[in-house]
Amino acid sequence: MIEDAPAKVNLHLHVTGRRADGYHRLDSLVVFAGASDSLRVGPGEGVTLGLGGPEGGALAAEPDNLVLRAARRLAEAAGRPLPGAALHLEKRLPVASGIGGGSADAAAALRALDRFWGLGLGAARLEGIALGLGADVPVCLASRPALMGGVGEVLSPAPRLPAFGMVLANPRVALPTPAVFAGRQGAFSPPASLPASWPDAASLAEGLRGLRNDLEPPAIALCPPVAAVLDALDALPGTLLARMSGSGATCFALFRDAAAAARAAALLPAAWWRWGGAARTGD
Repeated sequence: MIEDAPAKVNLHLHVTGRRADGYHRLDSLVVFAGASDSLRVGPGEGVTLGLGGPEGGALAAEPDNLVLRAARRLAEAAGRPLPGAALHLEKRLPVASGIGGGSADAAAALRALDRFWGLGLGAARLEGIALGLGADVPVCLASRPALMGGVGEVLSPAPRLPAFGMVLANPRVALPTPAVFAGRQGAFSPPASLPASWPDAASLAEGLRGLRNDLEPPAIALCPPVAAVLDALDALPGTLLARMSGSGATCFALFRDAAAAARAAALLPAAWWRWGGAARTGD
């Protein structure tokens, strides 16, 4: 059994407040890219995890990553002894990069193991487990466009999205999310007011232009290469909009179609992690 774990992209991200427990409340339109990790599940003794792929080395030093934690939480929720599972994560997305790679991997583990172990826990119970693993895991569980609120647990359908292309680029600098949030200054932002749909990629980009990612300024202060990535994306032929995703350092650019995005990605520095193709706009 192989489960896809697509990259999560925040087309906008407003920090709307802060709870008494210190967690920030967010407002974000989330989509998913064609770039992804993949998780293979097969029979095994106990629960084991192997790593591969071009970005797998970055996880080698982690004795207990989100995939293993997701497996344990799922087993606890089942409330009964379960057979083992041999997991293998093919890691293609960069680590600590603002596109939810770890969250997508954990969500893929929940989906795959729920089926592999025949648990049938249902969406609501899986969402509850997902939230306990991290703010981005619930939206990654469904891996379809959504409006994300609260600390990540309040999900609602996204506006109807047109087909569009996307370039992702990361300067290969990891940015710790807590440090980026800690560096945020100024007033909180209101939630975005979005239409029911956009007719095409150009109107989507124009509609998003009046919004922002509130974490961009603190991310650039901590990691100046983010600004260089944004400048490079802005300069690509056909770019409609460039912005940082999540807490960075990955940035994205919107294009009219997947072919234009793929051509543009090839123009970026080879030393960066880069990808270009179609955004996943449907269910």
